[in-house]
Amino acid sequence: MQWMILVIAGFCLALSSHALAAPHGGVVCGSCHRPQAAARSAIVPGPASPTDGCVVCHTGYARIFDQAMAQGSGEKQFVQRSYGRVDAGFWDKNCSACHLRSCLDCHEQGQPVKPGVATCQKCHKGYYTGWDYSGRAPREDNQRYQRGMVVNGETFLKMLPDVHYRAGMTCGACHSMQSLIRGQRSSKSCRDCHRPSMKPVEHRIPAHLERLECYACHSAWGAQEYGTFFLRFRDQRMKEDFDLKPGPSLEYLRSAYLKRQDAPPLGINSRGRISPIRPLFIAYYTDIMSARNSGPENTLLAAEWRAWFPHTVQRGCVTCEGCHDNPTRFLLEPDAKRIYNLKKDGLGLESFWLQDNQRMVNGSFLSAARYLRMSNKSPAYTKAYIEKWKTFLNRVENSSRP
Repeated sequence: MQWMILVIAGFCLALSSHALAAPHGGVVCGSCHRPQAAARSAIVPGPASPTDGCVVCHTGYARIFDQAMAQGSGEKQFVQRSYGRVDAGFWDKNCSACHLRSCLDCHEQGQPVKPGVATCQKCHKGYYTGWDYSGRAPREDNQRYQRGMVVNGETFLKMLPDVHYRAGMTCGACHSMQSLIRGQRSSKSCRDCHRPSMKPVEHRIPAHLERLECYACHSAWGAQEYGTFFLRFRDQRMKEDFDLKPGPSLEYLRSAYLKRQDAPPLGINSRGRISPIRPLFIAYYTDIMSARNSGPENTLLAAEWRAWFPHTVQRGCVTCEGCHDNPTRFLLEPDAKRIYNLKKDGLGLESFWLQDNQRMVNGSFLSAARYLRMSNKSPAYTKAYIEKWKTFLNRVENSSRP
């Protein structure tokens, strides 16, 4: 009997020590589990309620539910002007799963600790910014490509992680809670922590530091999806002909014409600086029942691009010709370099990498005239180009010395 009492006492002591060590260790249960909420839920759902839950103590935090993470207003507007034109219920069928509803979406199981990268990536995954930070890129949509490592039920391509991820920095280092409450994308910019060194030749060119975002050069790669197809199945038996990865909707399957994971195209963002851009989305729709009856197939509903920050930062960058001799990177693809003939495939565009009939939502494409000025091989450009290549040659020579 005495032995049992000692065991029970030790167990209670351990529990109390754990409670005192936890962030909410000194808070009594009734502070969160209120009698008036018991009829609705065993656990108060969070700050979606103005009187119950976390915001009783964490005042002001409910404002995060007015911002993009919860509202998805930009995504809803895109659906309204694209897929919503052919299916008024498209959003509810395909898009509503990832948007914030409660504090417990991020603070899982009620754990009052800051979410880590893995928690953020449960929603910030696939084609949406987040996976790229830890070196993951979306795989092709066909079932035969769903192989390799699996995290949270998703397979992915292994790519080079961001240098900040390798240094152990979490998402919260640049995306503070206060910035999310204010609806800001981040709480820090690159130059809040980094002062550009004048040793690299690229940094000694004033136009680079004045007109480019740092990540226009230092993003090693970015996930890109060209031609996003949603196939609608009125008859579920029709799906048997398609070996595509299932999505959230029984009525739809999704695929893409092309996925890439290289240096992304460049355009001009809302700050007027040159920035990586990518399709969000070049959207196509096919109603399988209608298509089988000679109805519309691969209907182009939108061709929209957005400037964004690939979270794939590295110390190095592309060489000079990666931008200055690369019109395709600015969606100015010459006919002679065209590989994909979209018109012959019935996709309604000359090329994914041609500005015609496409639009930038949060900025603009670089004009052809500006690209020509940028690509002018002036004496200053030639001097910088030679100096850049000398640094490569010196490294090769040094690496071969005993």
